Amino acid sequence: MIDPKHLERFRSFIGEENVKSDKAHMIAYSYDATRTRYEPDAVLFPRDEEDVSRILTYCNAHGIVVTPRGAGSGFTGGALPVNGGITLAFEKHMNKILEIDMQNMMAVVQPGVINMDLQRAVEAVGLFYPPDPASEQYSTIGGNVSENAGGMRAAKYGITKDYVMALRAVRANGDVIRAGKRTIKDVAGYNIAGALVGSEGTLAVITEITLKLLPKPRFRKAYMGIFPDVEAAMNAVFKSLAAGANPVAMEFMDALVVQALKEKLGVELPEEAGALLIGDVDGNVIQELEFQLETLERSFKANGAQSFVIADDGEARDKLWFARRNASPSITIYGNKKLNEDISVPRSMLPKALEKIYAIGEKYGFKVPCFGHAGDGNIHVNVMVPDGKDEAQLARGHEAIEEIFEAVVAMGGTLSGEHGIGLSKAPFMDIAFTPQEIALFRDLKRAFDPNNILNPGKMGL
Repeated sequence: MIDPKHLERFRSFIGEENVKSDKAHMIAYSYDATRTRYEPDAVLFPRDEEDVSRILTYCNAHGIVVTPRGAGSGFTGGALPVNGGITLAFEKHMNKILEIDMQNMMAVVQPGVINMDLQRAVEAVGLFYPPDPASEQYSTIGGNVSENAGGMRAAKYGITKDYVMALRAVRANGDVIRAGKRTIKDVAGYNIAGALVGSEGTLAVITEITLKLLPKPRFRKAYMGIFPDVEAAMNAVFKSLAAGANPVAMEFMDALVVQALKEKLGVELPEEAGALLIGDVDGNVIQELEFQLETLERSFKANGAQSFVIADDGEARDKLWFARRNASPSITIYGNKKLNEDISVPRSMLPKALEKIYAIGEKYGFKVPCFGHAGDGNIHVNVMVPDGKDEAQLARGHEAIEEIFEAVVAMGGTLSGEHGIGLSKAPFMDIAFTPQEIALFRDLKRAFDPNNILNPGKMGL
C-alpha cells in the first residue's frame, strides 16, 4: 500500500478530486484487454503537463512506480500496474484536440483524445488521419503512440509512427522535453520522438502529440477475392502489390475462419471459399479506383481466385466487411480459450509462414485459425485451446506459441505487428533480439529513467 502521506502530497498538487485510492477505482484500473489483473495503489488524473511534471518529480524522489494509461484496451498488458504504485490516467482532463492546422495539415492533441474523435474532427474539414486500430472507437492517441498502433489501412498508409511529427513528454525526473518539429524535414539531433513511439510508457510520459494529416480521399470502394485455399490467397497478396496495386487494406481470412463464420454467424459465403481477401481502394478520381480494382482482379485470378466481387456503395461495402469484423468472435467454435498473437513477416513469406503455423498447430493438436492484415504481412494467429481450464492444454498452447515465434523470427519476421510487447510477450524478447541488443534497450531505459519508476517490467526491461 502507498503511504498516505504521498497521497496527501498528490492532493496538494492536483486536487482531492483527482486522486483516487478507493477499491472501486483500484479494480476499474486493474485490467486491460488481456483480462489479467494488477491493482494500483492509487489513480491520479493530471490536469495538464505541469501536473505530470510535479507528480513524476515527486515519484522519482520517493521511488514510487508510475504506470501511464490510455483507455486500457491493449492486448499485451502495457498499461497494467504490475508493481503497484500509481496509475497516471489521461482520459479525464488531458483529452483535448488543441489545434487542427489546415495550412500545414497537422493536428496537435493531448494523449487522452480518442482515435475516432480525431478522425471525425479532421474529416469534417476535409483532412484525413489514417491509423485505424480495431480499438479506434475507444483507444487513445497517447496509447496508440505508446504502442505504435497499426490498423487495417496500414497496407497503404502506414502506422502511427509514420504520422508523429513531434511530441512533448516528461521524463521520470520531471524534466519536460520536446522531440521533433512541425516541419516536414528535421535532421537536427537524435530522433527522440522515434524512440518514444512504441516505448510503452517506459521512457517518458507523453503529454502532447503533433500528427501529420493527409487530404481526405474523395472516393472509396471495397473488393473481395475468393480463393480455394490460403496458399493461393497469400501468393496473390504480394504478387498483386508487386504488379502495381496499392489498396488501402487487404485483409485475409483462412478456411477455418470462413467455416466458423458460416457455422456460428450464418454468414453467406460460397461453398468453394477456402480463403478470402477483403479490402478497400480509394482515391480522388474514379479512374484511379478502376485501375486499382482491375489490377487486383487480374492478379487475384492469375493466382487462383475463383471470383472477384466489387462493392460500389456503402451498404454493399458493409456487407463485405461484416465477415472480417466478425472473424475474431466467430472462431470460438474451436475452443473456449484463445491464445492470440499478432506476428508479422515480410509479405513474400506469408505462404511459408502460414504453412509453418498450421503444421505447428497440428503437432500440438490445436486448431489455429488465422486472419489479419495480409497487405502488410501482419497475421493474427489464434491457437484455440478447447478447454482453457485444463492446465496441460494451456501449457501445450503456450509451447505452440513459442514455437510459432521462433519460426516467424527465423523467416525475418517479428513478435508483434501492432499489439506491442508489454508483459505477455516479454519472455520471448530473446527470440527476436540478441543479448547485445537487449542490453542497448536497457541502456536507453536507464538514460531516460535511471531509477526505473516508469512502467517497469514491460518489454522485459
